[in-house]
Amino acid sequence: MHSRILCGIFEAINFFSPRMSPNIESVCIIDDDGIYINLVSKIIELRKLSESVLVFNNGKEAIDFFQNSVIQEEAEVPQVILLDINMPVMDGWEFLHEFSKIKNRISEKIELYVVSSSIDSREIERAKSIDIVSDYLTKPINLDDFDKVFKQKVA
Repeated sequence: MHSRILCGIFEAINFFSPRMSPNIESVCIIDDDGIYINLVSKIIELRKLSESVLVFNNGKEAIDFFQNSVIQEEAEVPQVILLDINMPVMDGWEFLHEFSKIKNRISEKIELYVVSSSIDSREIERAKSIDIVSDYLTKPINLDDFDKVFKQKVA
């Protein structure tokens, strides 16, 4: 049942999506929800919003990657991060705390979006008050949110 619905969504997105060349080389999704990861990755692919997508299932995997990127200066870092808050091992809040310690050692500009199903105004304000957070987006992300994140207008 879910696969038929997702298939229909993918077909609709593919049919109505403008063919754009990506202006973002790499996107990072930090989330433990496999269905969300697949859906967002597919939308990015079908709308040609980025050349590659990095996926981490928790904040620990992601922070390890970024810490290694700082050590290996030639390592490529993503230009956009989509970060979930509620994850096992290391949640989004812990990731933000650790990432803020190394962010100034990364020369590339990174837009970081907190993406969560929480509509708790305290969490939203908490996320928006962190200077490395570009914005807070509520799941499910809609196509307008994608346009905002990728700074592209749908024709």
